[in-house]
This record gives sequence, C-alpha cells and structure tokens, in this order.
Amino acid sequence: MRVQTLITNGQVATETGIEALDVAIDGGRIVALAARGTAIEASEVIDAAGAFVIPGAIDIHFHCRAPAYPDRGDFATETQAAAAGGVTTIFEMPISKPCCATGEIFRARKALGEANAYVNFGLYGAPGLLDRREIREMVDEGAIGFKIFMTGAPAGRNDEFEGLCLPHVPELYQGMKLVAETGLVCSVHAENDQLLEWHSAQLRAANRNDVASHGESRPPHVEALAVATLFSLNKTANVRLHIAHLSSSETLEIFRQFKAAGAPGTAETCPHYLLFTETDMERVGPYAKINPPLRKQGDVDALWGGIADNTLIAVTTDHSPFTVEEKERARTDIWRTPPGSPGVEELVLGMMDSALKGRFSIQKAVKLISTNGAKRFGLYPHKGVIAVNADADLVIYDPNVTTTIHPDMLFSKAKACDKLYEGMTFQGRIRRTLVNGRTVFVEGQLVGERGWGKFVRPDASRIYDEVW
Repeated sequence: MRVQTLITNGQVATETGIEALDVAIDGGRIVALAARGTAIEASEVIDAAGAFVIPGAIDIHFHCRAPAYPDRGDFATETQAAAAGGVTTIFEMPISKPCCATGEIFRARKALGEANAYVNFGLYGAPGLLDRREIREMVDEGAIGFKIFMTGAPAGRNDEFEGLCLPHVPELYQGMKLVAETGLVCSVHAENDQLLEWHSAQLRAANRNDVASHGESRPPHVEALAVATLFSLNKTANVRLHIAHLSSSETLEIFRQFKAAGAPGTAETCPHYLLFTETDMERVGPYAKINPPLRKQGDVDALWGGIADNTLIAVTTDHSPFTVEEKERARTDIWRTPPGSPGVEELVLGMMDSALKGRFSIQKAVKLISTNGAKRFGLYPHKGVIAVNADADLVIYDPNVTTTIHPDMLFSKAKACDKLYEGMTFQGRIRRTLVNGRTVFVEGQLVGERGWGKFVRPDASRIYDEVW
C-alpha cells in the first residue's frame, strides 16, 4: 500500500479504546488502521510518538459573525483559531447581518465560508420568519440544523436576529413544528423572555448597572422555565429538540425530569460553565458577560454531574468574538456591551486536561467534543471518529507538556477579549491539526490555506436521537 500520509507511533483513540496503531490517509480519508510497524509507503510520515491521535473536535455551537462585523471576526480568522484549537469542524450560528433566515442569505453565507474557512463548517438556518418555503430552501442547501432564540432581539441588533427570535409561545410552537417537518435538529437558546425582561426592568429601576446585575437579570429559573416550556410544547411539535448551552443546576434538574418521563431531546453545556463561576465575572468584568450568565459553584458541580451520568451529550464553545472597545464600554454600565466570549482555542485543551487529570476517560472526552455531536447532527460515521473510511480530521495531542494561555499564542481576532482563560494552564498541548487529511496547524504555526475547509451537510437518516 502507498498513501499520501501515514501517522505512526501514536496512541490512537478509536471507538473501541486507545490503541497502538498507524493511521494511513489518502484522498482526505482514513484508508487503513494498521498494527504499528506495518509496511506502508507514504509520501508524508508524521511521527506521533508520545502523543494521542484523536478525532478533530466538532464545535456544534460557534459564532464568527461573518459578514456582520469583520472587526470582531470572520470565517478566516475564527476558523484559523479553530484549527489552532484542534477543532476541525464548526457549526456556525445564524446571527449575522443579515440574519441567515432565507435560502438566498444561506447561499451567500455558504459561499463566503467556502472561500475563507480553514476548517470544515456547517451552517444553521433561522426558521423564525415562519416561512415553510424558505425553511425548505435552507434544508435543500444543506443546513446542519436550525436555531431559535426564545428571547427578543437585543436593542439595536434587529437585523442580525430577524427570523431567529421567537419570544412568544404561539410563534415558538409554529417554528418548532415547521422545523420538525425537516427532520433536522432544532437548537434552542432557552431563556424565558417575559421573566428576563421583568428582572431587567427591576434592576434598571433600581439604577443597577454593575457587573453583578447581569447575572441577577437572568437567574436560573429564567432558563429552567424556558426548558420546561420547550419540552411541554414538544409533546405535539415533535421536533428533534436540542438545548443550547445549559448552564444551571435548576435547569439540569428540569431537563432530567422530562427525560425520565420519556421525552426526547438532548442538551449541551460549555467549558465556561464547567470551569468558571460568577466570581470570575468580578475578576474580568464585562469580558465574562455571557448569556446565560456564569453561575455559582453549585451549578458548576451539578453540570459536571450531568456529564458524569451522560445527561449532557456535548461540550461546545459558543465562541463569540467581540472587540475590546465593545467590552470596555461596559466597565461602568454592564447593559452597554453585547454578551459573548471567545473560547474555541481552549475546548480541546480543557476537556483533554480534565481527562488526563482523571475526571473521565480520553474516550469520553472524544465523545463529548466530537463523536456525539457528529451523531446528533447526522455527520457520523464520516466525522467524529477514527475509523476506516472516516474523514481524516485529526488532532495529535501531546499529554506530556503543559499549555498556558496568553494572547500572543491565540489566532482569534478577539484574542484580546479572551480574558477568562488568560493565564490558565492545561495539561497537554495540540501538536498538530489535520483537516481533510492535510496539516493546517503544527507546532504553534498555522500552515493551512483559506478555503481548504469544506461545507458539511447532514444526513437526516443518520441523526441519532440518543447518542450514548
């Protein structure tokens, strides 16, 4: 056998365990998993001695915002950051200017990604115009799924959210039923709009604009009530429901109650809800303003429990780039800055660090950041796994050194806003990232090409409703 690339001497994370295998790659696919030392000729040989070879991460909740605000980030800069972080596929949310809510806008965004992305990408559509024809057109164009916000559009950003926000229950129900017709997954930002607005009004009336008021405006019951509403509606809507960025113990308990009663649906959480608390917002100020907000230590502990018992299927970033100027204007008024924080460059580091320190296995880390997302959204077995005929989206991860986060090493255009992680040290480092069989990042250097990433579309017949 002669192939383009051979990865040798690594500890390979397959679905059956960690194995001493050589990985043969040709035509962007894995063509053989061979016993170490098997005679295979290759044009390129990559020595993975002392390292794990794992599937590239699939970030199922990501924002690059293109073409909304290039000063925040775009498909090129933010997929460079993904490559540096060991993320080989991103699912881009519909928030942009204009919002990705029609077939025409979807096609334009798809072309933009194909021209600029360094890693593979999927695109969510926004179904909130409640137009069956437009939803069908986005499906035909290859939408990875659909996204709904249960809150209203932020002030001054209506065009970015038009077709995405369904804060009123009748319209929300209609949107869920329309997405159900497609057979695709519907990811929902679950916060009750009426409660959120009431809490915010109370704080504003008291002249509160300090950092802590952000979290107080969105207490856990705002999220928990929204999740209960979604599951109640879904008894008849029958959509493939997925709860985005679940953040609190209270919400997790509501989610568990519905699941125990047999309700279908899945949920994700994010590294920032696992690694940080509301005290970190005091530490870094508006750079930690995120929706839903950072919670208390008890919520963090509960979410780790949700991972331990497989209630939560995925850990994903909600990577959200903004500018320093936008964040700093909230120093004296927290209401004045948009919510969101970067994080795509720390996803693999954070979960592999947790595995190497014994919180769970390497195989479970892989499931949380790659395999489960691929299964839930209809990309498995081509993605999310190291197996013959799978796409060669791979990460070589060295567990024997540490990585300390500092802005100079980051690639996101919003790296100066990555204050939550700045100074943190993780066990291990990303030695190399391969996308479609080609190295795009190695030893701290980006070596990929703009446009190398491919658009990915789901196979609805292969969507898993339960993934563990």
